[in-house]
Amino acid sequence: MAERFGPGDRVRVRAVDPAGHSRAPQYVRGHRGTVVEVHGHHPLPDDVVAGTGPATQPVYAVRFGSGDLWGEGAHSVTVNLWERYLEAAP
Repeated sequence: MAERFGPGDRVRVRAVDPAGHSRAPQYVRGHRGTVVEVHGHHPLPDDVVAGTGPATQPVYAVRFGSGDLWGEGAHSVTVNLWERYLEAAP
């Protein structure tokens, strides 16, 4: 599977609330960020635990502005997210 996104691409974390565990932190769901790095292809732990893995997918370092997440602050937060959690930002 080729990477759908690359450094500099704007993405949005899907605003889903799946049953069970998710590696997409709730505080970034529905928010837009910028891909800063591609970390290769890795199995999604959610799938491995559910027994539906170990297919791999791209993992991205995505940077979010603190003001975008919490309405204030001048710093940024970077979160590693699997491609399944992301969509192109409108």
